Amino acid sequence: MSDKLMDTASQLQSELKDAAQFADLKAAFEKIKADPDTFKLFTAFQKLQLQLQQQQMQGQQPAETDIKRAQNMANQVKENESISNLMTKEKALNDLLNDVNRVVTQPIIDLYRD
Repeated sequence: MSDKLMDTASQLQSELKDAAQFADLKAAFEKIKADPDTFKLFTAFQKLQLQLQQQQMQGQQPAETDIKRAQNMANQVKENESISNLMTKEKALNDLLNDVNRVVTQPIIDLYRD
């Protein structure tokens, strides 16, 4: 990869860290980490999601008990204000990254349009 492109990527990384969306996400995550019960719920939910995704990627159907557990945990996560706030902040940052990705990949889209 060209040095200039990597320098630009490093600059973009630095600017991302300075973005309001990143600061908001970081603050929301710090709030979750400060509450042991909320952090435990959050990490358990992440772990379960990853487990179910891995099963699906391997072509396995998750067990009904795991699906019900995931649904119950998802309801708990939705009701938890701190986690719900974190998810909102994640979406805002993801939207920003999607916008950046559209700009960066525009030359590829243009290439195939010609």
